[in-house]
Amino acid sequence: MSTFEESPEQPAAATTVVKTDEQWRQELSPAEYQVLRKAGTERPFTGEYWDSTQEGVYACRACGAELFTSKEKFASHCGWPSFFAPLADGTVRYLHDNTLGMKRVEVRCASCDSHLGHLFEGEGYDTPTDERFCINSIALTLRQQP
Repeated sequence: MSTFEESPEQPAAATTVVKTDEQWRQELSPAEYQVLRKAGTERPFTGEYWDSTQEGVYACRACGAELFTSKEKFASHCGWPSFFAPLADGTVRYLHDNTLGMKRVEVRCASCDSHLGHLFEGEGYDTPTDERFCINSIALTLRQQP
């Protein structure tokens, strides 16, 4: 079992960015709001970063918190950006997600509690963790390094 042990009953203790639903609606586009605040999913192979190989840091589109780097990004060919680990412990939080008849682990931004995507384990990818953080492109902003 991986390091994700948080349950849905636990509060987002590390959340530092707190806004009303109306504030989020004003700041995010309708598509961003649907994914980040309503746990939606963009269609595969349509997002900006699913096949990007640019170097940099991927930040939460809602609050700007740094979440992943290009060093942990890999080509999973699933249609969404995939990472084998977050930037650091505590940058994301995990919720058990049993919707749609599937057992998944939802990944959220620890700073603003926005939905990012899901974490899958044991798929056999040749990565150091055997984990795939399957993240919506629309939930991220790439900050290129100079």
